[in-house]
This record gives sequence, C-alpha cells and structure tokens, in this order.
Amino acid sequence: MELKDKVMLALDEIRPFLAADGGDISLIDIVEDKIVTVQLQGACAGCSVNQMTLKSGVELTIKKHAPQIEQVINLEA
Repeated sequence: MELKDKVMLALDEIRPFLAADGGDISLIDIVEDKIVTVQLQGACAGCSVNQMTLKSGVELTIKKHAPQIEQVINLEA
C-alpha cells in the first residue's frame, strides 16, 4: 500500500469523529514522505481545540498507519 493510501485510510478512520462535531478534514500534501499537510474544515476549522485534535487525534492516527510520518500540519483556510 502506498503512503498516500495509508494516510487516506487514517483520515477515513478519524473522519467520523470530526463529523460528529460538524467538521471534516482534507489531505493537502505529503512532503518528502515525512510531513503531512491537511486542512480542517467546517466546525473544526475555527475550533479552539483544533490543535489538540490535530496532535492527539489526527497525527496519532496517521502515525499508526504510516509510522514514517514525523509531523502533521494544518493549513488554515
């Protein structure tokens, strides 16, 4: 399975939790197979705890599927 497929699988896994709060997430890019850039959307974009969601939810889930990923960055809309 390619890296992008692993990252997409991870995002699909976390998407229902984001959707429950009125949000979503999109994959923007994977840089040098180490850094994933995403964009939180909907209610998640302006949420005051989106950095916690990004680190403790999204980043951990992506690293579970793709351990070579070192960092996940949210691009603000």
